[in-house]
Amino acid sequence: MSTFAEFLINGLSLGSIYALIALGFVVIFRATEVVNFAHASLLLAGGYFVAVLHEPLGFWPALAAGTAGAAVVGAAVEFLVMRRHRGADHSVLAIVTIGVDILLATELTRRIGTDILALGDPWGDAVVTVGPVTIAETRIAALLAAALLITAFLLAFRHTSWGVAMRAAAESQETAALMGVRLGRVSLGAWAVAGALAAVAALFLTVFPTPGLERGTSLAALKAFPAAILGGLDSTTGALAGGLIVGVVESLATGYQSDLAFLGRGIGDLAPYLVMVAVLLIRPAGLFGTKELARV
Repeated sequence: MSTFAEFLINGLSLGSIYALIALGFVVIFRATEVVNFAHASLLLAGGYFVAVLHEPLGFWPALAAGTAGAAVVGAAVEFLVMRRHRGADHSVLAIVTIGVDILLATELTRRIGTDILALGDPWGDAVVTVGPVTIAETRIAALLAAALLITAFLLAFRHTSWGVAMRAAAESQETAALMGVRLGRVSLGAWAVAGALAAVAALFLTVFPTPGLERGTSLAALKAFPAAILGGLDSTTGALAGGLIVGVVESLATGYQSDLAFLGRGIGDLAPYLVMVAVLLIRPAGLFGTKELARV
């Protein structure tokens, strides 16, 4: 039972990180109706900034600078690239984000090379033991940080003018524009918020028990993508639920991999996608996604 509890807590912690990444996908989709395939590069950029700056600045200033840097990168992508193609088909814009991801990822992986970069976090390899359950302090910090950030975002989304504008744009961009909503500002803010959330997620993906930031760290965004899809790509609540589901499923599948040997090796990496497909077969719009209605 203690082993199951450890896997469950680790899964919830990992799921909270996935929820931060999935929330970035959802924020941009709600603001622009575009699936952002460059999100993995925003995550890698945020982690890289923290890794480079933590020695000269210290961890907390480096984390703030890295978060701001990733937000600036996200805003720059929107302003310099996406805004130039406003009005194009959404599938075309999604392909544009793939090109942006290739450019950013190539430059970042060139800078990182084969190194594994430490981020200088204050938790190290410390663990907390409660009865028979042992969990790393980094996992607890990730869970608390994600809960705080997601709560702050949901409050801002509900009670600030930016949140109201984003919800209006998500309902109908044409109507929102006619009512005075500046869609450019909404889109710019969405990309910046997505970049900031990705930077924080990058931190907790690369601390203990992970050795550090490497060029393959951005692949974690691929696991958060199923979380956004199964939760509903236009639902902020769905991003949270989807992230937790994917995290728990991956943790349990990895932890009990020896008992699931008949399914083959690496079932933990495959599990998020299996869950996504299973949910979409039942609910094509995701657990909390908006169903499209058509008059026939």
